[in-house]
Amino acid sequence: MAKINIGGQAVLEGVMMRAPRSLAIAVRRPDGDISVKSEVVVPLSERFPVVKLPIVRGAVALFSSLVTGIKALNFSANEALAEGEKKEEISSWAMGGTMAGAFGFGILLFFIFPLYLTKLLVPVIGSSNLMFNLVDGAIRVAVFLLYIIGISRMSDIQRVFQYHGAEHKCIFTFEAGEDLVVENVRKYSCLHPRCGTSFLLIVMLVSILIFSLIPKLWPFYMKGGVRVLLLPIIAGVSYEVLKWTAKHDGHPLVKLAIAPGLALQRLTTREPDDSQIEVAIRSMNEALELNGGHKDDRLVV
Repeated sequence: MAKINIGGQAVLEGVMMRAPRSLAIAVRRPDGDISVKSEVVVPLSERFPVVKLPIVRGAVALFSSLVTGIKALNFSANEALAEGEKKEEISSWAMGGTMAGAFGFGILLFFIFPLYLTKLLVPVIGSSNLMFNLVDGAIRVAVFLLYIIGISRMSDIQRVFQYHGAEHKCIFTFEAGEDLVVENVRKYSCLHPRCGTSFLLIVMLVSILIFSLIPKLWPFYMKGGVRVLLLPIIAGVSYEVLKWTAKHDGHPLVKLAIAPGLALQRLTTREPDDSQIEVAIRSMNEALELNGGHKDDRLVV
């Protein structure tokens, strides 16, 4: 079978896997059974050719991943509840509100807050535009790392990180062409070069370069507003960087470049147990079966 791109996401007590034309969410229920939800996906790039363009495809992929991820989390949260505790799935309006809230919080915490702190430090760092952007970037990365470290210490998140590790191991096994059985999956690494954690770190670094183009003399509100408007471009550039490094991860220089992202994944992944690996395998098998063996390596958005 020709190579196809498979991506995934850890959810509550489960894993979501995405193939070019399908996705599946597998969740371990309290009674031990595995509940699965799968659906056919029509890539946006087939309906809107512009989505295939570099940079554009990355921005669209980010938004698409946010929508799919929140839906997967909603399903997993419902299935992970004990019988009799299940809730109705949230409405489209509630889904949109959740996305807007999460996106707004991320912008404020990782882009506006560092800018504000850097503005307060101007008397200390001086008037150099280069120094301003370096300090701003350093604060942004520090806030991001502190956030990751903070949530990694939450007990409930530990199991999600185990499923994150199971997802990566399962994808590695598939990419190696081995049978998707626990014995094969178990031996692979939890750290994958195409991980979303690495992507977020790339976003932080790319934003330092792009934000340096914003004139230093602009007022705070203009700088903040332009940063928000530039986020799709930052996401698009970061996606291209991640995609390129994933294809050339065997090169010594590329290995050196992706090392920080892999190191960061040590905070967001944990070694899974066999039952968690079984869930990841079930999710991937369901996605591949529904995908119908479609043979391509095109962008999935």
